[in-house]
Amino acid sequence: MKKFKIFCLVLLAFLTTSCSQKEEVINIPTAATSGNLYPLGAALANLYNDKIPGIKACNQASNGGLDNLHLMERKEAQLTFGVSNIVYDAYMGQGLFQGHANKDLRVIAGLYYNPNQIVVRSDRGIEGLEDLKGHSFAPGSHGSTTETECRNHLGILGLDPDRDLKAQYLGFTEAGEEIRNGSLDGTWIMAGTPTAAVTELMTTSPVKILSLDPAYLARIQKDYPWYAAYTIPKGTYPKQDQDIHTTAIKMLMYTDKDLDDQVVYQMCRVFWENIQDLQKTIPSLKGIGVEEALEDISDLPVHPGAMKYYREVSPQATHWEE
Repeated sequence: MKKFKIFCLVLLAFLTTSCSQKEEVINIPTAATSGNLYPLGAALANLYNDKIPGIKACNQASNGGLDNLHLMERKEAQLTFGVSNIVYDAYMGQGLFQGHANKDLRVIAGLYYNPNQIVVRSDRGIEGLEDLKGHSFAPGSHGSTTETECRNHLGILGLDPDRDLKAQYLGFTEAGEEIRNGSLDGTWIMAGTPTAAVTELMTTSPVKILSLDPAYLARIQKDYPWYAAYTIPKGTYPKQDQDIHTTAIKMLMYTDKDLDDQVVYQMCRVFWENIQDLQKTIPSLKGIGVEEALEDISDLPVHPGAMKYYREVSPQATHWEE
């Protein structure tokens, strides 16, 4: 009888311990399903679930960068993506985040450069940004990074989407459908190249991608110094027979300071140790390496868990953590 009681106590202790070991849920909001971030989020969720014990990673569509920052602020996201300028604005509490600084944001890695791609129907006489005036155009969905990018770029020319365009605030997929049926003249897309939304439009519709002239690039860089001049090489997309000159910003993978250091370390390690496999299915990741992970990240703080990994692979790695 005594042995049986001891056995019961041991069994109860084991069951209690097992039940108390909860999985760490990692929600990964990305962007529209037709962009580059959604498949990246899906690939990461699968990779983390397979390689990191004790976590449950879940990929989900979102309205993009601004939406992701709001989700992170509400602690509804644990890992997500955004271009460096809006993440910086959110951290500092400026721009669209005036008075709402989120000092809990922490970078995990700088990824690829995210170029602006202005896709327009080739039968509407649109040759430059100034020609968009009066046309039906999708600046992106409300609350998206794409909308902000469109407003920044048109603002240099004194144009406002709400005043000067027949604006329709649609995501990539919806805008593509409207362009194909002829009810929309163009759309603004910000995503790594090649992105599925642009590839599909170039394949199925009479469209082209606008190229920005050097004088315009100099003007926008004066007001927004985080923009880099970027070239989309000819042949990146079907029927693209010349280089496209545009602007780009570094895409960041980031988290919250409260996410466990060891969890972030594992996520950072697994990402970079599997980068070659990820590059096979996520074209926008091609060419990136751990050596440039902390470059062009707007001097934002890096999560200590991520810095632990960077110092292991490069003892000279230094960056602001807190």
